[in-house]
Amino acid sequence: MASWDIQPQGVQGQLKVVGGHAEGLGEALNTLLTDLQEAARAAGTAVPGTQATTLPSGQPVLTTAKPVGPVGPALWQQKATGPVAAALVEYATCRKADMKAMADRCRAAILGAAKATNEYVQGDLEAAKNAQNAARAVRLDAFKDFGGKQK
Repeated sequence: MASWDIQPQGVQGQLKVVGGHAEGLGEALNTLLTDLQEAARAAGTAVPGTQATTLPSGQPVLTTAKPVGPVGPALWQQKATGPVAAALVEYATCRKADMKAMADRCRAAILGAAKATNEYVQGDLEAAKNAQNAARAVRLDAFKDFGGKQK
């Protein structure tokens, strides 16, 4: 570990680049969830798009089926009424852990690199090594007092 040769300014520059890409990933994931929600709403129900009903006068009236409610992250547990909406909810539910893992890994990499570099600058190579290992293991709890809010 004593053979480290880090240029803090270079690390800072790279962290800005990676942070920008991480923000882009977050925006893409949010857009994906919004699009899934809108697709589920537009998918409707298992009932055909229009149903014929009869007025008291005997005249048929066409009514449209109601769209399914939202399927955003807080509502993934709700049951969808149509087959397409149900499939979208199932997809989002199955991918939830993967999406969280991507966000956690990005956060751990950025925080770990920043903390390790700061410890290196302060001359604490053991703490720098621990920060690297925590980032590698995606142990976000190790960074609770470092680098801003944790989600």
